[in-house]
Amino acid sequence: MRDCKRVFILGSTGSIGRNTLKVIEQFPDRFKVVGLVAGRNREALQLQTEKFGPERSVLVAEEGLEAVKRALEEVEFDVAVCAITGSAGILPTYWAALKGARLALANKESLVCAGRFITEAAREIIPVDSEHSAIFQCLVGEKQREVEEIILTASGGPFREREDLESVTPQEALKHPNWKMGPKVTVDSATLMNKGLEVIEAFWLFKLSPERIKVVVHPQSVVHSLVRFTDQSVKAQLGVPDMRVPIAYALSFPERLPLGEELKLNLVGQKLEFYEPDTERFPCLKLAYRALEEGYPYPIILNAADEVAVELFLEGKIAFTKIPRLIEKTLESSNFKEPASVEEVVQIDKRARELARQVAKWL
Repeated sequence: MRDCKRVFILGSTGSIGRNTLKVIEQFPDRFKVVGLVAGRNREALQLQTEKFGPERSVLVAEEGLEAVKRALEEVEFDVAVCAITGSAGILPTYWAALKGARLALANKESLVCAGRFITEAAREIIPVDSEHSAIFQCLVGEKQREVEEIILTASGGPFREREDLESVTPQEALKHPNWKMGPKVTVDSATLMNKGLEVIEAFWLFKLSPERIKVVVHPQSVVHSLVRFTDQSVKAQLGVPDMRVPIAYALSFPERLPLGEELKLNLVGQKLEFYEPDTERFPCLKLAYRALEEGYPYPIILNAADEVAVELFLEGKIAFTKIPRLIEKTLESSNFKEPASVEEVVQIDKRARELARQVAKWL
């Protein structure tokens, strides 16, 4: 057990958290669960606690964020899996970074909103998002100065070829053609906002200017991302669309774990297509680039407005096509100053949500 890594999972009952536990269960001699944090699912957290026996488990809905902070301070861990969905993960991710452990980062919103503060605080970040994991893997052993651009792939979501987007229902938007994800990420994938947030995340992870971070639509979700080098050669990472692969890589890096034949990609007969994203029909991607180029606090406002818009859409209160409209109007109506701390990021996020709800009444 000498080399057994101690793992603290933030967001243990969500999709990433459950898949992380599957990986850990497959390699009990390599990893030990020492901390579990969940949002509201008491029953699932209790079952996980009984099965994995962590030193601390926290249900945020009952104990609050301060209990998460205390747990992170009191428990010793080697890796924090940061998988709390949305801006709720900003402070826990930052607190985990301050501990000096590796961050296996799945919560893209924490970097979108607080990238400056988290990257400064973190000793090591290994991305879990499949696209950023792919870029990270392609860059191992390469020189930063020889990177010309990185290329994030997007499936295009379920409506890539659909003409009528006005009539899209929440049930339709939640049916992703390739990946099994939580509802927020699935809707973001349908609007291309997920890719927009990933562009901003990539900016903080790989230190490239926005014009060197590209997006292509790849419907098969086999090529997870690519890197083009200055000699015009291109490296890509391919694999089945299963989050256990990037999770295992983030936990075990620089080693790789034998995950088994079920995750083996059959290359024979594979069809690989790439298209330019349609930012006229799916303007969220364009909005994300604009927020990145304008800088703080606009990415915070972008993310907050998106979370409100997706929530209202899933509740049936706004149409699918109103999601980018609400985000754009919130960005235009905002007048917030650049944050000087993570705490100020959280305050701007709160105020931007309030503004977005007001904007929604005008649409």
